[in-house]
Amino acid sequence: MDAKYEAVIGLEVHAQLLTTSKVFCGCSTKFGNEPNTNVCPICLGHPGVLPVLNKKVVEFTTLMGLATNCKINSKSVFARKNYFYPDLPKGYQISQYELPICEHGWIEVTTTDKEKRKIGITRIHMEEDAGKSIHDRGNETLVDVNRCGVPLMEIVSEPELKTAEEAYLYLSKIRQIVRYLGICDGNMEEGSLRCDANISIRLKGDSVLGTKTEIKNMNSFRNVERAINYEIERQIDLVENNERVVQETLLWNADLNEAFSMRSKEEAHDYRYFPDPDLMPVFVDDIWLKNISASLPELPDIKKERFVRQYLLPVYDAEILTQSKPIADYYEKVVSYTDDFKSASNWIMGDVLKILNEEKKEIPNFSISPEFLAELINLIKSGAISGKIAKDIFPEMLAGNISPAAIVKKKNLLQVSDVKVIEKTVDEILSSHPQEVEEYLSGKEKVIGFFIGRIMKQTAGKANPQIANKILHEKLNSLKNN
Repeated sequence: MDAKYEAVIGLEVHAQLLTTSKVFCGCSTKFGNEPNTNVCPICLGHPGVLPVLNKKVVEFTTLMGLATNCKINSKSVFARKNYFYPDLPKGYQISQYELPICEHGWIEVTTTDKEKRKIGITRIHMEEDAGKSIHDRGNETLVDVNRCGVPLMEIVSEPELKTAEEAYLYLSKIRQIVRYLGICDGNMEEGSLRCDANISIRLKGDSVLGTKTEIKNMNSFRNVERAINYEIERQIDLVENNERVVQETLLWNADLNEAFSMRSKEEAHDYRYFPDPDLMPVFVDDIWLKNISASLPELPDIKKERFVRQYLLPVYDAEILTQSKPIADYYEKVVSYTDDFKSASNWIMGDVLKILNEEKKEIPNFSISPEFLAELINLIKSGAISGKIAKDIFPEMLAGNISPAAIVKKKNLLQVSDVKVIEKTVDEILSSHPQEVEEYLSGKEKVIGFFIGRIMKQTAGKANPQIANKILHEKLNSLKNN
């Protein structure tokens, strides 16, 4: 970005809530069902029907407000947002406008430069989803209204984000929080988490906002970052060439890495908002709010700080382990069976996450139980097996969640720590390799690796490496001094 300009970015994030039924009727919210089967007269907006609010939607949205430091309004009102889309059978969407349920919150992100940025949240409100137009079935546009009436929570940031990186970090933090709360699965590919970005530029130091554009159709975190960078550069090029930035809605094309105009951008008055006459105001009294607050789990930033303090982990480890609540829970189960906190962290960040990424699995489907991973760590710590043997038996554990102690016993893999046995092996290796001994005595200390390798080979990898290394050095130094 040209150094004389700065970007002003605001994000509107829509999170599909994990309720079993829709926001105003009893239809299923299940993703992937046959098109146009999860519908009824209420979500299709037939004349004479009356919506009934799903209590869980209020509780989930309030939880998000509490988790993002929002003020929870004791009274909020539903409004009709009127517009025409082929996939909006009612001709309006039930949302909230003047009186949302949550306002004036914030979350904190940390940039790659380690700068902490507090990003304001203007509002969080409840609304229903629209249907889905399908354009890739020949020359026709098809409409699937299964999604109509699915409960959404819209999270609107203040226009305080300065870079595409900050937008990426903010969106990642929102996703992390909704998944910790268990109110949304955060799947952008399936559309259960969607993000629209409002972007404008201005000269650095200016207080007046430039003309903004909105980008839609970004179905991954990286596409959000790419699309914002693209639009910032596009607007700068327009201004530099004395052209006008037009307020419009753009669609992001990830294949071409470009955004294309969809329509001129509507203002709020274009939607003709008015209070929904079929829905009463929502009142969240102190007792209900207290009960919702009681279900608030330990949030990721607090958990990260606790992991550093309680388990003496580096900040980096704590950040990785607390990115996902299920992974953090798995780690805590492991360390309930071992006090080697750092080794548990290393195994999970390394071997466990590697397998999960390769097999595209989530930690609840990981085949090694926390008890058996802790057992493996304890075997290494006690000196019963070496780290190398642990790596060798890990795939066997993975294949069937088998006790590492049982594998070690069955294959006779217990580490040899008997000093006399290792001493005898070292003597044999040194006597059978006089040339390498002379190289060491002449100053080529790298030959130590050769000897260690031979010792491990002769003992089938079972010699305790620390003891073997100590005896080897003692023997060689003795020869050098003589």
